Amino acid sequence: MTVTFHPSRLSGVIQAPPSKSMGHRMLICAGLADGDSRVKGISHSEDMKATMALLEGLGAFCRRLAEYTTVEVRGANPCLAAPSFPLNCRECGSTLRFFIPICLLSEHPVTLTGSPRLFERPLDVYAELCRDSGLTFVLDKSLPQLTLRGPLRGGSYTLRGDVSSQFITGLLFALPLCREDSILSILPPLESRPYLDLTLSALSMYGIQAEWLDALTLRIPGGQRYKATDATVEGDYSNTAFFDALSLLGHGVTVTGLREDSLQGDRVYRDVYPLLERGCPKVDISDCPDLGPILMAVASAKHGATFTGTRRLRIKESDRAAAMAEELAKFGVSVTVGEDSVRVEPTDFHAPEAMLFGHNDHRIVMALCTLLTVTGGTFCGAEAVSKSLPDYFDLLVSLGADIAVAES
Repeated sequence: MTVTFHPSRLSGVIQAPPSKSMGHRMLICAGLADGDSRVKGISHSEDMKATMALLEGLGAFCRRLAEYTTVEVRGANPCLAAPSFPLNCRECGSTLRFFIPICLLSEHPVTLTGSPRLFERPLDVYAELCRDSGLTFVLDKSLPQLTLRGPLRGGSYTLRGDVSSQFITGLLFALPLCREDSILSILPPLESRPYLDLTLSALSMYGIQAEWLDALTLRIPGGQRYKATDATVEGDYSNTAFFDALSLLGHGVTVTGLREDSLQGDRVYRDVYPLLERGCPKVDISDCPDLGPILMAVASAKHGATFTGTRRLRIKESDRAAAMAEELAKFGVSVTVGEDSVRVEPTDFHAPEAMLFGHNDHRIVMALCTLLTVTGGTFCGAEAVSKSLPDYFDLLVSLGADIAVAES
């Protein structure tokens, strides 16, 4: 899909999209619970569809109700799962990483598939865990697919904290259903801890106990059961960051529906944006890597910035640091990508001199489109927004964006 922007001034009020991070977690908890739950605030994004498909493949039932974003979920016991076909994670890293330990609860083989890029992203943490525990973990990147076989047992596990908190979250979903108590020890540094706090919050909503014993140790009692409940997904700071950035670029947009007491780590953008407006700050994004593209975009239009803790940008839907450097160069912006840092140089920012590309990454698309509302320009590969926010362009148009869309 190709989208052409003409410079325009956006204004108005919009409701924050529902949190994708909490949506995943609440759907999974509902899918593991005894009985029926209703989860309100589940978008029609590709990522949410992937998580619902995995739940159904493991025996749960998901049905969208008349209310657009409400999903009714009838839970199932994953320990009994024996799907006869591969379960498709599409392009969703969260879905894949969250479900691997859940699938390992079954003594029957479970096969997961998805996009080739998805299986290029690191899974070594789980591969090592399965090897050490005598569990089946067979990855074939040529197909691509991953075959798993348990059963996973409770006990003591040690995981790296500098790869992705999603590996720890996956175990937090599965270990309460094991008979034995478990201890998760995390090797420092622990990055993205706020996402683990979101997981613990979701578990608590559905009756599951897990607690921090100290800054790097989690205790998970075994023999627990998820309890069905009705709940509403809170507003999403991650996607709202793209809309709040519009006001930094001269637009007048207000976003409502965000919890001030949210545990979402990406709420930190509210503290970073003023720094970008005032000067050329140094910002550590190791706890909020998903903000990387939009922070780089804003810095390019302002005074520049240095971002540290960027190593994990390489293993997202695209190599986000390299992708942003390539695309921002078309605006005349110089970006230097280091091993664990990105430097956006102060520059004479101007309209792009060539067509922009989305690198099949929803956050790259939305970050660059934020700039195009001001400069104008043409974007190819804009359909990637369907991964997390399929109505993104409709929302921009509702705020006054002058956009022409053409299907590729």
